Parts: sequence; structure tokens; C-alpha cells
Amino acid sequence: MSSGTFTSSNSEDFQQAADDFVWLEEINGETAVDWAIQQSQQTRREFAESDRFETIRSDVFDCLNASTQIPMVNKCGHYFYNFWQDEKNPRGVLRRTSFASYRTESPVWETVLDIDALGAAEGTDWVYHGIQTLAPEYRRGLLHLSPDGGDASAIREFDLTTLSFVEDGFNLPSAKSRVTWIDHDRLFIATDFGPGSMTTSGYPRIAKIWQRGTPLESAITQFSAEPTDMSVMIVRDDTPGYERNFVGRTLDFYHREVFLLDETQQEQEKKLLPLEIPQDARFSTWRQWLLLSLSSEWTVGEETYSSGSLLVTEFDRFMAGDRKFKILFTPGETTTLSNFSMTRDYLILSIMDNVVNRLEVLKSEAGLWTRQGLGDAPELSKISASGIDEDTNEYFMTVTGFLQPTSLYYGVLGEQDGKAAEIIKQAPSYFDASKYQVAQHFAASDDGTAVPYFAISAKDMVLDGSNPTLLYGYGGFQVSLDPYYLGVTGTAWLERGGVFVIANIRGGGEFGPRWHQAALKEKRLRAYEDFSSVAKDLITRKITSAAHLAAQGGSNGGLLVGNMLTLYPELFGAIVCEVPLLDMLRYTQISAGASWIAEYGDPQKPEEWAFIKAFSPYQNIDPLKTYPPVLFTTATSDDRVGPGHARKMAAKMQQSGIENVYFYENTEGGHSAAADKAQNAFKRALVSEFLWRYLGE
Repeated sequence: MSSGTFTSSNSEDFQQAADDFVWLEEINGETAVDWAIQQSQQTRREFAESDRFETIRSDVFDCLNASTQIPMVNKCGHYFYNFWQDEKNPRGVLRRTSFASYRTESPVWETVLDIDALGAAEGTDWVYHGIQTLAPEYRRGLLHLSPDGGDASAIREFDLTTLSFVEDGFNLPSAKSRVTWIDHDRLFIATDFGPGSMTTSGYPRIAKIWQRGTPLESAITQFSAEPTDMSVMIVRDDTPGYERNFVGRTLDFYHREVFLLDETQQEQEKKLLPLEIPQDARFSTWRQWLLLSLSSEWTVGEETYSSGSLLVTEFDRFMAGDRKFKILFTPGETTTLSNFSMTRDYLILSIMDNVVNRLEVLKSEAGLWTRQGLGDAPELSKISASGIDEDTNEYFMTVTGFLQPTSLYYGVLGEQDGKAAEIIKQAPSYFDASKYQVAQHFAASDDGTAVPYFAISAKDMVLDGSNPTLLYGYGGFQVSLDPYYLGVTGTAWLERGGVFVIANIRGGGEFGPRWHQAALKEKRLRAYEDFSSVAKDLITRKITSAAHLAAQGGSNGGLLVGNMLTLYPELFGAIVCEVPLLDMLRYTQISAGASWIAEYGDPQKPEEWAFIKAFSPYQNIDPLKTYPPVLFTTATSDDRVGPGHARKMAAKMQQSGIENVYFYENTEGGHSAAADKAQNAFKRALVSEFLWRYLGE
């Protein structure tokens, strides 16, 4: 970037902005890493060397490693697989058991792969990123292993009968790959094939089929996305009798062009059959059905379907030109479809109403879709359910809440062979919940919109404005923040006298697509007005005051609290900004930033930078302002957002003479900034100590 003078009122000068800290964007640059190490050491000395820190770290670590946690499982054939991390196996062990054993208090586990032992043998501290098993025999799997916890992973074929890696099997070096099994001898694959094979967002753009026993270079191209697309898309439905392959262009984070792939055809117009659905709709196939979740209003034929609806039709009839759908869900003023899951014969809907959900079970019978409720949960808690597989009508259901540890239930849907849900696992309590309460309030945003938030506090809390309060938010990418067991937050925050608050601001998915779209691009400031309005409401209610109120957020939530720092510094006594985006002028040039243009806008276009600059914290630092203390955390291995944003922001603030600016960078862990539970416990204790120094002392 050339040097020059940046004038905020003239969008034509946006590309000439001087940046004295662009060198900190070089992830592994020697000077940048040295700076990060020095800063991190200073932050450790400030907050991580007291007896109180060690007590909190130890308590959190014990909670994270509790042997009584529920080992959540995935069914693959006759086995139920679980990935488990504890003090003995910090990087974890992939293991399996039978369902009969799983239901017991002490299941007998068979080790499939010890990640710690593998790392020791190979000299690489592998981070497990999952396994893709080959149905229906489930004898082979594709293991995803990251060398540092970043999104890029190596892929290695694993034999689930001999429990060993397959010699000369399907193996890929570390990359941001997309793969799926077609059959025992073929993979659907999109990876870094060399120059020109990746998009400007850093994701694969070419989809190929790779035959066993042949070099990767000989894989046959099936479809190519454009270099400026976000990525190529590959989807495989392996349901017996309904096998289908899909390819397409992921145009941006919310739009895609999808094609049904017939690999037996040579002519392109016969090989690629377009799925004629709205580009912003999400599709799923389920046996004979095509399911569409709409993000915008859609008129097709003589019918108009509202945004947020869930539609269904028969897949083959749709591909033949039929455009008649049945509506399975229509949103209301306060309701949205959170997600859905399938069993063999049933569809389970999770419907959110004012950020609290309920379940409905649907079944197609004689051309009609019947529905009934499923399960029950306490007020202001969360209930969820998912099919164990699509070969049976078995399902798992969980019930949890801010003060309620998770309960795991097992049941079978069906009038004749069905079984009512019964509890089979109970997560432990990490703190005495009887002393606390959960409340849901609504704050009026600047434009009058009612913004819900949850407040978890002691029952005997005194409303005098002195309660240390941590306000958490995200507000982007249609991600909802719904109830979950606070666990270590109870230990590290509530039990120290703190109040914990979650804000359900616009940009999220709490009220469906409209809630998300209300804060896109030029409307981004609505999300920040919502969050600041929740802060003001907490102060008005005398739950807390600015001196005792902190804001915390990560990733897009890091951008959120970065804007609280620059736009609303008077409302907060401390800010915790984790793995954040902060330089919105250059974000599209850092790591995977170009993939988020649909969310924020393109700063390379002057007309869009004109609104982006209002929410770009890095450009909006004012040396003459008074800012609350701030802690930036990130990871060297974060290949999604990148550590450069946090590094640059901390450096610029410090150079501007702003006091109490702290920075901590973990080396591993990728975008989560922690590769194991020990690193996670350290990070949580560090944040707790920082907050307590500035809010509670």
C-alpha cells in the first residue's frame, strides 16, 4: 500500500491511507512474531502470575477435564464414536463403543486413534478436526488433522477394522480442502491443486473426482468456480437408493449456484443440471424429498413464499419441472426456524420463539404432513433433538439452560415402535446454581427496535450499579446466541460476584433472515446500536454502571466490541476483544477476509468504503479520546481471520499513547485460539483476571 494522507470525508482517498503497522499482518514474519511474543509475555506478567490467577486456572481446568462430562457420540455402523480430551490425553483420543455399553454409567471404550501418541511418534502436535466415514460399511475413514489448529488440515485415510492408516491410501497435505466419499475407490475432492486452483478468499475453486491408486494430478475435473467466488461447492448424498452428487459456485457467504452432477455424461449441458432455486436459499435432500429454507421472499408459479419459510417437494418432480411445494414452516413476528434434523421417516424442527426454542416432529402420510410436539424444557432453557441416523427413527435429545447442566435423552419416534425419550446421561454441575437467576429483558435500540437479552445474576443482587457485569455478543452471519449451560463461566465469573449478560442483537439469527439482514453492509451500525442500547439498559436498571461493565466478543464479535471501544468508550470499564476483525480497510486482503464481503461490503469500492469506514475500529482510533482498558487475544495459527488485526490495533493504540492496552497471542488453536483444554483454561483465567482487575477492584 502506498503512503499518503487519509481523509475520512473523501472516499476516493481510501486506498492511499498510510498504515505504519502493516508489517504485523505477516503471520510468521520474524519481526511480527517477536513483537507478539514480547507483548504476550508482558500480559502474562500482568495477569497470569498471581495466586488468584492460578486458582481460577486450576478450577477451570478441572471443570473442562471432568470425567463426568457427557461423551457425545456419532453413530457409524454398529459403533458409536466419541472424541475425548482430558489431562492424560490433552490432544485427545478417538474412541468407540457399542450403544448398549454407551448407555451404562461406565462405557467400555475401544481406542481408535490416540492423537497425542500420533503426534509424539511423528513429531507434529496434531489437532484433531474430525473423521468422515464411508457408509454403509464404515470400514474406512478420512481423518482431518491440523498441524497447528488452523482451518487447513491434512487428510489421511484410516482403516477402521485394523485401526491403522492405509498405506498408499487417499492422503492430502495440509490445505483448506473439501472432500467426501463417493465409494471405496473414489473421492469427491476440492483442494489446493496448485497455482490458479484457489479463490481470492483462499478456498478451493475446482472440484474433481479422484480414483484410488492414481496420483492426485490425474483426478478428473468435474466443475470449476470462478477465482472471485468464495469457493467451489461439493455435496454428496449417500443415502442408499437416493445417491446424488451436487457441485456449484459458492458466490459469497450467502449465495450459491447449484447443479446436480451426472458424471456419466460427457456433454456439459447433460452433465450439469441446474437446481433452479433462489441463490440465497439453503437446500437439503432427504430420501425422495427436496427441502428449501428461504432467506428471501420467493415467487414461483402462482405462489409467493415468505422469507424464513421451509418448503418441501419431491426431488425428482422438481427436477422434472414441477414447482408445487408444501409449506412446513412459516415464520411469525417472534418465531424462526432454528434448524432441522431427519430420521428415516420423520423431520424434527427446532423452532425459536423470542430466543427460546421448542421441537416439532413432522411426517408425510397420504400426501399430508402431520406434526406434533416433542419433549419439554424449563423456562428460558434450550431443547434440541437430532436423528441418530437416517436408517432408523432413533434420536438423541438434549435439554440445557444457563444454570442447568445438559441432560441427554434417547428415544424412538413412531406410533407402533416408538419409545418415549428417557434420560441416559447427565452432565455435572460446576457451581451451585440455586444462588442464581435467569431473566430475559428487552432494550429499546436507537430506532425503537426491541432487542432481547439474557441476564444471569445472583438472586440477592443489589441494584445499586456496582455489580461487575460482562456483556457478551456476536451479531453477525445469522448466528443465534441461545441458552447454554454456563459451566466454567459460572466458576470463573458468577461465583466471583459477576453478572453475565448475552445480547441477541441484529445481525444474528434469533428472529430469522430479517434479523440478520437488518445489519448487513450499510446497515451494520444497527448491530452496534443494539449492543450499546443493551449496555445502557443495564445501567438504567442499575444492574451495573459504566465503570463496572465490560464487553466481550470474538471473531465478528471482536469487531462488535472493537466498535464499542471506538464508538461507545464511555459505556464500558473494560473490553475483551478476541480473534477479531478490526481493520476493515484491509480485511479482504488478510487471510480469508474476502469471503465476508457479503456481510460487510467491499472496501475496495469507494462507495462501499464510505459506509464501512464508520465501523472500522482500526481507522477510528482517536488519540485524544479516553478509552477503557482493553485486552486483545488471538492466535498465530488463526488462518481464518488472522492475527494481524489484533496485533495492529494493539500496536497503534499503544503508539498513540493510550494506556492499559494489552495483547496476548497463543501460537496454536487456529480461530479458537486454544488447541487443548490446558490452553483454553489459561485463556479463560487470563480474561477473568483482566476483567476483575478493572471491574471488581
